[in-house]
Amino acid sequence: MKNSAPAALCGAVLAVAALSAAAADFPVKPVRIVTPFPPGGSLDLVARLVAADLTKVWGQQVIVDNRAGASGNIGTEMAKNAAPDGYTLLINTLPFVTNQFVYSSMPYDPLNDFTPITVVSSVAAMLVSHPSLPVKNVKDLIALAKAHPGKITYATAGPATNPHIAGELLNHLAKINLFVIHYKGGGPASAATLSGETQLYFTSTIPDAMQHVPSGKLRALGVTSAQRSPVAPQIPTIAESGVPGYEFGTWHALAAPAATPRPIVNQVSERVRANLKSPEAIQLIGNAGSRSWPTRPRRLPPSCARKCRSGAWCSRNGE
Repeated sequence: MKNSAPAALCGAVLAVAALSAAAADFPVKPVRIVTPFPPGGSLDLVARLVAADLTKVWGQQVIVDNRAGASGNIGTEMAKNAAPDGYTLLINTLPFVTNQFVYSSMPYDPLNDFTPITVVSSVAAMLVSHPSLPVKNVKDLIALAKAHPGKITYATAGPATNPHIAGELLNHLAKINLFVIHYKGGGPASAATLSGETQLYFTSTIPDAMQHVPSGKLRALGVTSAQRSPVAPQIPTIAESGVPGYEFGTWHALAAPAATPRPIVNQVSERVRANLKSPEAIQLIGNAGSRSWPTRPRRLPPSCARKCRSGAWCSRNGE
């Protein structure tokens, strides 16, 4: 019994040394970033930016693996069940924590099944309409929606996704009833509005929407941020267009399965945060209507975590 404490200490030291050695050699094979939504959305864009930088720095291929479905649940569950060795990472957005309020059962726990690496970016959206809808601005839309409750449709990337929450917030604050139609990702939802299958959409990236505005394929009605977007300063905010207090934005964040060794998590976090601070990354993310947002991740204290099931993703801004 007298030798148990020294033996345990020795074992702990050896374990830490082994983890440090593994981190020093990491990675020795390709890494994948699971992206639980289809290509073409804002999450996919930042995932590819992160992957390109890590590939360049590590000399190992970092692959973006799009696994869409169930508002991100399918890809997120796959990442949760992956070996916690750093070779499978997850990039996700708001449905990661909002799905639990929509689905009766969840295949993962956002608080306990993942360890945060860093927030990558924050992003606002833009409300656009198909030109067949006889509105030119948000005030027109509200008037038309009140005259025809439940008749105007808006597309989303799935239940509890960013466009869905943005749309329901508008319904709530403007006291209207837009009818929601869910798709399997932002790309299909955007295509549905471009084709006229749906009448409205909250785009995942403002520049993607703006490329269709001059041609008249889409009409820009308002941005969801509190201030006008620097990439589309001519478009008013929804708040200034007749819905006081309206503001919606979201985040993109990188994580790993919960048991991933801390030295590997720290290594990935440091590299990604360093890239996000570079002028090139700031410009690329800014060109997409987003803002680079590298953070040092931390979990909430248990007392706060009980109130906020998104605790695994809460981070302290800056350094």
